[in-house]
Amino acid sequence: MATTKEYRDFVLEQLNLLDNITCKSMMGEYLLYYNNILFGGIYDDRLLVKIVDSNKKYNMQESIPYDGAKSMYLVDEVDNQEILKDIVLDTCKDLSIKK
Repeated sequence: MATTKEYRDFVLEQLNLLDNITCKSMMGEYLLYYNNILFGGIYDDRLLVKIVDSNKKYNMQESIPYDGAKSMYLVDEVDNQEILKDIVLDTCKDLSIKK
């Protein structure tokens, strides 16, 4: 099942506390970037972020975005813009170090 445009628009609206969020379409799903850092995506109407040390404190459950992919964290707090912002910032902090 592909992600609906309505859910994509909802997630992007929830991320509006952050500047420089970009969304790229990929085979019916969407990749999400913050300051050109790929931090997650929207898969089957679910927001998932990469697993890094700094976002483990949110106790999110692991989920597979699609067959053959590495596990990611499922973000259940999509309705809470402040927590969502913190999750993205913490995730990107570790990802930018790895670059």
